[in-house]
Amino acid sequence: MQPNDRIRIKDVKVLSDDWYVLKKTTFDIRRGDGNWQTVSRETYDRGNGATILLFNGKQKTVLLTRQFRFPAFVNGCEDGILIEACAGLLEKDDPETAIRRETEEETGYHVGSVFKLFEAYMSPGSVTEKLHFFAAEYSSIQKKSDGGGVVNHGEEIELLELGLDEALNLIETGEIQDGKTIMLLQHAKLKGLLE
Repeated sequence: MQPNDRIRIKDVKVLSDDWYVLKKTTFDIRRGDGNWQTVSRETYDRGNGATILLFNGKQKTVLLTRQFRFPAFVNGCEDGILIEACAGLLEKDDPETAIRRETEEETGYHVGSVFKLFEAYMSPGSVTEKLHFFAAEYSSIQKKSDGGGVVNHGEEIELLELGLDEALNLIETGEIQDGKTIMLLQHAKLKGLLE
């Protein structure tokens, strides 16, 4: 049975179309036993995104960002400040172009070779976003501006340069709680990126 043979969309309602699009969809799904069941789900469509682990092989460091995240703040992060890998939405760009743009906006670095690692759905129970994961080497000569994000987007981004083991330890202490960043740091360790 093909996946599209299992789903029959019955109704789609747009609940919000302000910042991004929130929809409620009612559909029939054919269960494994052949019976049909009607269910409804809400999906939040903010577009797809890209993230990158910037690393310096000589120094054995990674470059991360620190910024305020309102959703984290309202969900128990005391100050709302998260340590993250550079990331952003694709908007209308391809993933590599988008991550190069975001890297320059957030960090001020103009990176050379960028290589794709993998793709992942980060919260598939309700968010449609697929995230494209990249890595690239950085050095001080690639620093072209102060970075810090786009002010009229409300961004105020600080850079952190850390050793890989130091960054991995921040996961253990709870100072790094961002899923994409945890995935990138663990991937770097598993693949021996900075050895």
